[in-house]
Amino acid sequence: MMKKSQLKGGFPIKKTFVTTMPDHVGAFLRASRCFAALEANITRVSYNKAVDTHTLFIEAEGSEESLQEATEALAAIGYLPSAPTGSTVLLLEFLLRDVPGTITAVLELIQSYDFNISYISSQADGSSYQHFKMGLFVEDKASVSAFLQEASRLCAVRVIDYDKLERSFDNSIFYISFANELAARMKLSEEARNELVIQSNLVMQLLDEHGGSPYKTFEFIAKFSEALARYHEDYFAPRISRHDVAPEVTLTLLEPPCGSNTAILHWQDEYLFVDTGYACYHEEMLDYLRALIPDFDHCKKTALLTHADVDHCGLLDLFSTVYLSQKSRDSLMAEQTPQGGFRERNPLHAPYIRICKLLTHYRSPQADTLKVIGGTSSPLKEPLERIGEFAFGPLSFEVWEGAGGHLPGEIVLVDRLYRIAFSGDIYFNLKELTREQAAYNRYAPYLMTSVDTNPPLAAQERKALLELLGPGDWTIFGGHGPKKELHL
Repeated sequence: MMKKSQLKGGFPIKKTFVTTMPDHVGAFLRASRCFAALEANITRVSYNKAVDTHTLFIEAEGSEESLQEATEALAAIGYLPSAPTGSTVLLLEFLLRDVPGTITAVLELIQSYDFNISYISSQADGSSYQHFKMGLFVEDKASVSAFLQEASRLCAVRVIDYDKLERSFDNSIFYISFANELAARMKLSEEARNELVIQSNLVMQLLDEHGGSPYKTFEFIAKFSEALARYHEDYFAPRISRHDVAPEVTLTLLEPPCGSNTAILHWQDEYLFVDTGYACYHEEMLDYLRALIPDFDHCKKTALLTHADVDHCGLLDLFSTVYLSQKSRDSLMAEQTPQGGFRERNPLHAPYIRICKLLTHYRSPQADTLKVIGGTSSPLKEPLERIGEFAFGPLSFEVWEGAGGHLPGEIVLVDRLYRIAFSGDIYFNLKELTREQAAYNRYAPYLMTSVDTNPPLAAQERKALLELLGPGDWTIFGGHGPKKELHL
């Protein structure tokens, strides 16, 4: 047990070590002795030989000094080698004559280039040739062209457009290659890349324990990253619609392919932005906003946050005032602490949220911009409770807080005179998402097991919202997708 005097500030801290250990008996025992000698407690271990033969994740708790000493001890025994950031895996198919010894020349060529073989698959098909697949771990990409030229003199060879997540692809640099690919795609720093390795493993371990496939986990993380990257610059094309919601009040709704909607209310010389989307689309959104609002940089503008999820909070730094509930403020402020925001306190949601923050370059907003419009830090007793009012021009909204089915601090705004409501992610038009939005919305439910913190409670909140609105025609603007016309 650790002594309190040994700990920074009297409390232990945690660190995750990504170790590369030899595949033999006693390797983990040797690592565990390093921690025991320094009175650091191992709190999590993850190893999946089907994914990676050598990589073991160890989370340890101890004093800052003891964890630093553990880092040095593991490095000294070769368990923390520096990862080659330029490494890649090249999967090739060699067409070899099906006679003894034909593979020898290919293997000698591979050895002469110092490539490591990470995958081999071959099977005779009754013809006079074999399709011999090999995965080569390449540290010097510049040598690939010369290697392929020499290999083609020995036999027909082709580079395969290969899914690195296929079950048979078992190699000791899987996590590093996976993180390198995503980091390059999203232009992440070295620190962010290393954190991505840890969080990807956490998602895999959690879903594996709940019966999920680790290969589908990595596939979905990769596809999530691909979706974020695909819609940058000229390919960022949100669906835009305009609506007259009250006398002299117009609403422009921007629905990006990935992330939350941004609803812009305009009255006289004032603008109110409801939610802001992902941080990674900062420049793209600015281009659209400046086109829609020529004086955007200097006009009177404020933001209102329906809830503190990453995909709704990315551009809060554009506003000097952000209105939100007390719990949403609590969550955003807690992001700077080891405990994290409300999503990160849910073990099933935390790894995905941290991956999301890394890939989208998310930064927490400044505390002095956050203005609470109602609510407390205490739990609610009902699915929806009224916590205040909010006015914008002729619009007079009732502000209702949800009990946290989707996320604690979520709010709904209801204007009974003009019969419009902003419902965040408590309720949105799921059936009329664009094809791109629908594809994007597949990933989070799998990687978090559910986008809702408490799914049964979220269902109660949706039912309570419809009861709250009451009979008549309503226009609902949700956190995703187009408006929804309801006749209740």
